[in-house]
Amino acid sequence: MMVGNSPCASCKLLRRRCAKDCIFAPFFPSGDPQKFAIVHKIFGASNVSKMLQELPINQRADAVSSLVYEANARMRDPVYGCVGAISYLQNQVSQLQMQLAVAQAEILCMQMQQETSLINQHVLESNSNKSFLSSINPQLIMNFSTSTNLVEEPLKQESLWT
Repeated sequence: MMVGNSPCASCKLLRRRCAKDCIFAPFFPSGDPQKFAIVHKIFGASNVSKMLQELPINQRADAVSSLVYEANARMRDPVYGCVGAISYLQNQVSQLQMQLAVAQAEILCMQMQQETSLINQHVLESNSNKSFLSSINPQLIMNFSTSTNLVEEPLKQESLWT
């Protein structure tokens, strides 16, 4: 399906006449020859043609988009392609999750230190042990003992991707 008198990028690169029913024409316009050149170099025109013919028409545009993305990834990283980019991003997410867990642990430590200093301040203000023990809020002690689990739990989690 030629646009005007210009064949699609595929037919232009392969030096053939662009037929009305050219499977490449809707996806590889003549104005963007590099797009088809990369896909052709990585997958081959025949393979791409077979893939597109096996798909329903409404899925072909997405398939071409994926092929172009994968071909570009393969040009940048011939060994791993898209998988290399995905692994890199997953590793980055894992590192950021670990940094977040460390920051949350530091916040909890600071909160516990603040609670401890409040308790110590209360002890200094109290005249006797009996008055101190009767005035401590049991909920405060429970929060202090359970908050140590909150510090340890995020650090125990194992990543699914490493």
